[in-house]
Amino acid sequence: MAMIEARGLTKVYRTYKKEGGLRGSIKGLVRRKYDETRAADDVSFEIEEGELVGFLGPNGAGKTTVLKMLSGLLNPTSGQAQVLGFVPWERRNEMKRQFALLMGQKNALWWDLPAQESLELNRAIYGIDRERFRKVVGGLAELLEVQDKMNVMVRELSLGERMKMELISALIHEPRVLFLDEPTIGLDVVSQKRVREFLRIYNSDHRIVTMLTSHYMQDIEALCRRVIIIDHGKIFFDGPLSSIIDRFSGSKIITLTFETQAERDFSTYGEVIEQAPLSVKLKVPRATVTETSRRLLDICAVSDISVQEVPVEDVIRQLFGEHAESTPHANGAGV
Repeated sequence: MAMIEARGLTKVYRTYKKEGGLRGSIKGLVRRKYDETRAADDVSFEIEEGELVGFLGPNGAGKTTVLKMLSGLLNPTSGQAQVLGFVPWERRNEMKRQFALLMGQKNALWWDLPAQESLELNRAIYGIDRERFRKVVGGLAELLEVQDKMNVMVRELSLGERMKMELISALIHEPRVLFLDEPTIGLDVVSQKRVREFLRIYNSDHRIVTMLTSHYMQDIEALCRRVIIIDHGKIFFDGPLSSIIDRFSGSKIITLTFETQAERDFSTYGEVIEQAPLSVKLKVPRATVTETSRRLLDICAVSDISVQEVPVEDVIRQLFGEHAESTPHANGAGV
């Protein structure tokens, strides 16, 4: 049985459209006009136990709206969903004890308390046995390398340390489902890497279902085999991350390093991405990589050559661009 199941989830927001001036105000008393915005439009998918799924989309695509409906914070306009067999917006206590929602731009810990005391408050709220609590928090703090920060005021922690404490807070009740909305936003490179490694280990050890939204493609590449891509409230891709590259990236990157300066026009061999006196980076069609490499080796004194896939963030960006061109931009209509 799927741990998370969504069927036709739709969320429509209606906003009053007022005409200007006194005349418009009077007309609004008689007959109001509204704009409709479909933040989520017929969203359907299933997620099995242990899956760590990337949930991608540009700003305003509907990612957070879907996560809020699945966590019970929003009621859908239409459609159905089940999380661990429960209907999320019924907000049953049995479900609340088995999932967690972590939003990178919102704090769940008390700002003026040490992290340890904030976690103690959460322990009391969830009714967790004190011995079990010490064991869980100790293990999480060790994995995240924040044992020496537990008695520091939350407001005095760095952004990376605070996010690690937020992760511990989200996991102290050992949920079976975890929703992560931009967990690494604003973190430095080292903190991002540490949080990613923690999530990978935790998911592997506990078989927890995880949905992850992030604008950092390094997060998605490092953690997610499967991605769901949403735009204008609609899902337009659901499958392995590797197949996105196979389906939507028709090019590869060839990087050449020369023994001596090679001052020549390389644009006839492909798109020049970078060029220096002793190196060049070319984007060439996937089908011509072998032939282009052979020709370049014949005409240049090459000391090193590498062939790589196009960065996945470039593929996703291209994918969004193509989808936007094929999708009507009007997302609302007066009613």
